[in-house]
Amino acid sequence: MTIQDRADEIAADFEFLDDWETRYAHIIDLGKANPHLEPEERNEDTKVRGCASQVWMVLDEAPDGTLSIRAESDAMIVSGLIALLIRLYSGAPREEIQAFDAPAFLEKIGVTGALSAQRSNGLRAMLDRIRSAADAQPVAD
Repeated sequence: MTIQDRADEIAADFEFLDDWETRYAHIIDLGKANPHLEPEERNEDTKVRGCASQVWMVLDEAPDGTLSIRAESDAMIVSGLIALLIRLYSGAPREEIQAFDAPAFLEKIGVTGALSAQRSNGLRAMLDRIRSAADAQPVAD
């Protein structure tokens, strides 16, 4: 499944959510279902800078060149935003991650419109971390 296919599924989910409060509740529910990282994975190397909340993100490269993303936050809404990003990007090829305009997509489905400036900066920092990992050269064997 491509990132665009995933984005279309997410957009369909959000299409029925009429207002920000309903979207907010849905995002929080997504965050509640997001698996936790192991305690040792929550460290300075995995911490995402620029987030008002504590956010840790683990990005692993699979043998086929796709990126696996796992992340956790201590804030419910941020956990939900993480769950959205994982659903969108985890398991995707680097080229697709680099090519997809996540900020425009998140704006289109009504996620970013009501976020505070701090939450918006944190979301941007998480997206930057994912794009940076996608931009990195694959590790040679």
